[in-house]
Amino acid sequence: MGQPVESESGERDSGGAAQPELPPGQRVQRGWPVTHYGPVPKFRPERWEFRVFGATADGDKHCWNHEEFTALPHSSVLADLHCVTKFSMLGAEWGGIPARTILAAAPPAPEVTHVMVWAEYGFSSNLRLADFASDGTIFATHKDGELLTAEHGFPLRLVVPHLYAWKGPKWVRGVEYMTADRRGFWEERGYHNVGDPWREQRYSYQEEPGDGPEL
Repeated sequence: MGQPVESESGERDSGGAAQPELPPGQRVQRGWPVTHYGPVPKFRPERWEFRVFGATADGDKHCWNHEEFTALPHSSVLADLHCVTKFSMLGAEWGGIPARTILAAAPPAPEVTHVMVWAEYGFSSNLRLADFASDGTIFATHKDGELLTAEHGFPLRLVVPHLYAWKGPKWVRGVEYMTADRRGFWEERGYHNVGDPWREQRYSYQEEPGDGPEL
């Protein structure tokens, strides 16, 4: 018998029925709880804009209005969602625009190492460029074939399946390319700078040298 293989959804197939695996300290959640900080923003399509700025390869800012952004090539990812509050939602299908599509449309400069993902109300989350460029990272507009609700991030939320869910903000409005790391909203308030659920990187006091800039 061959070795087990792991799927996008974190399931391990050993030749029989696939058994879900959970990161340490997580529990399976039936349904999808609403968790966020602050009020739900009102979507105004005529004012909505997605921006890529910072250390771009051409030095310019790149912008899409809502119609232009939703016309970009779509894809889907079957992946789990692991919340730092210890629930995991397994096997969701996320539809939207892969992060790699944005990287191709607005390439970063060679010296870029991190990105800051910006959302409504100035909310932000920092990611290593490699995490942002991962195959599974997607700007989601749909879950399981249905448009996201406002409470869950409509019109756009980032999903980074291999990191805790706070690393993928709701109500995303843009991406800043950075040549050095800088902490985002929750990372400045005691959350781990990397946020790998399989290593249970929940809080900043768990950080090791190299995990992030000084608080």
